[in-house]
Amino acid sequence: MSQAETAGPTGTTGQSPRTSPTGTTEQRPHNPGNPRNPLWTLGILRSEITTTLRRHRTYALLAVLAAVPVLIGIAVRVETGGGGSGSGGGPAGGGGPAFLTQVTNNGLFLVFAALAATLPVFLPMAVGVVAGDAIAGEASGGTLRYLLVAPAGRTRLLLAKYASVLTFCLVATFVVAASALAVGALLFPVGEVTTISGTRISFGEGLVRAALTAAVVAASLVGFAALGLFVSTLTDSGIGAMAATVGLLITVQILDSIPQLSGIHPYLFPHYWMSFADVLREPVHWEELSKNFQLQGLYAAVFGSAAWARFTAKDITA
Repeated sequence: MSQAETAGPTGTTGQSPRTSPTGTTEQRPHNPGNPRNPLWTLGILRSEITTTLRRHRTYALLAVLAAVPVLIGIAVRVETGGGGSGSGGGPAGGGGPAFLTQVTNNGLFLVFAALAATLPVFLPMAVGVVAGDAIAGEASGGTLRYLLVAPAGRTRLLLAKYASVLTFCLVATFVVAASALAVGALLFPVGEVTTISGTRISFGEGLVRAALTAAVVAASLVGFAALGLFVSTLTDSGIGAMAATVGLLITVQILDSIPQLSGIHPYLFPHYWMSFADVLREPVHWEELSKNFQLQGLYAAVFGSAAWARFTAKDITA
């Protein structure tokens, strides 16, 4: 007997109303397994986030990201012998990543230096691997059909996949920040923070600025995550989707570095990535940060919609 034959007048299997002895119509209790139940949606979301974060590949990516601040801190310590930089310049001085010259004076600056060093390449590449594998990896592994057999719905599954990628963005960024904070406090003195504007703020407020900076960096990857998810819906090869996503990242980074193409720079998703430095101004400058958020939201809307259109119309064969 088909599902349509067993469906009641309400159109939902096993959910037809019944008539009581008094002649009134009674509705049966709502089935907790119904995909329209919010608890079911939360279960899918929790499952996808847990699966993403517990993969061995995720552990390896997070370990590499956590190692970057360690290497930077050790290199600065060896280079300077732990002494002050002796430069009165701002945090952006020197030939290394932004804030690097201030690390020896205050270990908290290692957080900002590590985020500046990882944001252009390491963080987005890690996000590209996870986003590119979100749908294509399930297809290549033959598990996508089974995910859709459960009454989850393609839209809910896609949203859960995107939420898991965004969760990885947040976790990866704070892993870098936490590793940098631990190494900076271990190898260098910590105390009051000198902002880019030249004013001094307390160490506690500096910690708040560091946490806000990490959140801004994570938000800066929202658009690229949507782009990677879209690419993942175009192919059944997880490796191919990851390679294409990372390839797009490198290509756009190159375009953003060519002065002759300055006209298109404000529309490229990495153009405002380094605006997180404005968090360390007193007061915080929100102009570039706002442009960054708006651009990431635009990319998320456009490529999120494209991913939805592609995935909902896609013929799932694996």
